[in-house]
Amino acid sequence: MRIISGKYKGKRLIAPKKLPVRPTTDMAKEGLFNILNNRYYFDGLKVLDLFSGTGNIGFEFASRDAGEIIAVDSFPGCVQYISKTAKELDFPIEAIKSDVFKYLERTPEKFNIIFADPPYSFDQEQFLKIVDLVLERELLLEDGLLIVEHSDQTDLSSHPNFSEHRKYGGSIFSFFQ
Repeated sequence: MRIISGKYKGKRLIAPKKLPVRPTTDMAKEGLFNILNNRYYFDGLKVLDLFSGTGNIGFEFASRDAGEIIAVDSFPGCVQYISKTAKELDFPIEAIKSDVFKYLERTPEKFNIIFADPPYSFDQEQFLKIVDLVLERELLLEDGLLIVEHSDQTDLSSHPNFSEHRKYGGSIFSFFQ
């Protein structure tokens, strides 16, 4: 995994092999950040990275000077890796070990961008539960954006707050406002 832009552009990060993750590909990540770059100034953004895995997306935001990033994952090895790497790179990332659904139900914080990369094996209802929790709990700041990564086997376009989706290889990013 590599950071594609910002102050650590080109830096390769090697996550432990034993982590149960499927990192977002460089091609998909580059496409996503090209979209975001046209919508946001990253400096100072507050970002929530759900099902953060290796921290790939959070590290990209941090390299681009996002202000505060919270990375949530239920696997202790992922949280340890993100915490260790964030400390080494002096990134403003807080890694939290938690079930994502429980975290969304209890957090009082609001974010500019919420990125969720749940297991592709989730059923449609689980994907939609993420969207509904974020929107019902009003976790997005004004002009905030929820991005859900999923496979082409999942279609979230029927949700009333769906705005668009973009496909990169086997990954689709669905956007909600």
